[in-house]
Amino acid sequence: MKIIVQKFGGTSVSSSESRRIVLKKIIDKVKEGYHVVVVVSAMGRKGSPYSTDSLLDLINKEALNPREIDLLLSCGEIISGVTLSSMIREKGYKAKVLTGRLAGIKTNDNFGNAEVLDVDPSNIINSLKDGNIVIVAGFQGVNSNGEITTLGRGGSDITAVVLGKALHCNQVEIFTDVDGVMTADPNIVENAKVIKTMCYSEVYQLAENGAKVIHPKAVEIAQQSNISLVIKNTFTDSEGTIIEKADTNFYNNRKKQFNDKILTGITFKKGRNQIKVKTDDEKNETERLMNDITINKINIDLINFFIDEKIFTVEDKDLPVMTNILKEGNYKYDIIKNCCKLSAVGYKMHGVPGVMAKIVNALWKNNIKILQSSDSHNTIWCLIYEKDAEAALKILHEEFEMYK
Repeated sequence: MKIIVQKFGGTSVSSSESRRIVLKKIIDKVKEGYHVVVVVSAMGRKGSPYSTDSLLDLINKEALNPREIDLLLSCGEIISGVTLSSMIREKGYKAKVLTGRLAGIKTNDNFGNAEVLDVDPSNIINSLKDGNIVIVAGFQGVNSNGEITTLGRGGSDITAVVLGKALHCNQVEIFTDVDGVMTADPNIVENAKVIKTMCYSEVYQLAENGAKVIHPKAVEIAQQSNISLVIKNTFTDSEGTIIEKADTNFYNNRKKQFNDKILTGITFKKGRNQIKVKTDDEKNETERLMNDITINKINIDLINFFIDEKIFTVEDKDLPVMTNILKEGNYKYDIIKNCCKLSAVGYKMHGVPGVMAKIVNALWKNNIKILQSSDSHNTIWCLIYEKDAEAALKILHEEFEMYK
């Protein structure tokens, strides 16, 4: 059985006009001989009647427990699925809508951000054999007690990929409202271009560090299962971005077949705060500090540890607790607020000298101060002030000629 999974985001199913476009893309795959599994998000974005944010606006989140909130939020994707199903049936095709539970998606008990533990695809397979286009409500599953759970923001991407894995698909199509993964945010960099082909690690770093085209966990699952992902625009005929395995042949032929730039893409995350703490290890201050951070479940990033000083960043949401830890522990510390983590990603930078120097020189030449930096084999991170984020994106995009 030749199966393909297509996932359509909120803007793709937000209006009758957009759903007609979705319908054509689904039927085109049926005509190509595929058995089609469609994963849908809730309709539209904040302000749309059935979007996730609009559903949240109906309640006082403090008055409900996470279990009840997940019950409410699961409705948005079900509405999308049933609405699309009616249109498919009007065209003379059979369709069946499945919730996350009926689709066999089993999760842990972490309401609001559940992890998928297993998928039993038998119901989907039987429905496909009966000639149905199967529509699955994204973003949701069921725990061992039979209660609805949700997978966190962007969770429909995860739904699509775990179903692709369970159904042994070679490819999963992720439809959104942009032409693919781009070299930078096109709302900021006018000459940003679509990246035709990427490896998993590149798109994971972009997604993890601010690009919102696909959920990073979905990329991780796809990599583990060697599923090719295609990011496409629902509203255009763009070929999109293909994300695939980075094998020897991929890299040996990259110069001919793929983007030949040192940097593949640039993105950023705002809302970061740099913490500098003076430590005296004779007083076990480092151990005490790390224990307090762990106990309070604070995520730290851009970590640079020296003998007498520890430097790292925390998100805005963790800053009040972090500040209390520092005050109550009588640490000598300094905090720089309103920072931004700038991420430059590209496999070709590995082993190439001078990339960091080029980034530093370009930013300093334009009076953008680098507060901290770090790197891996395919990513360079720079901590800068939030106010410089958009300018830095444009400068590096030009400096590395990513528009060509």
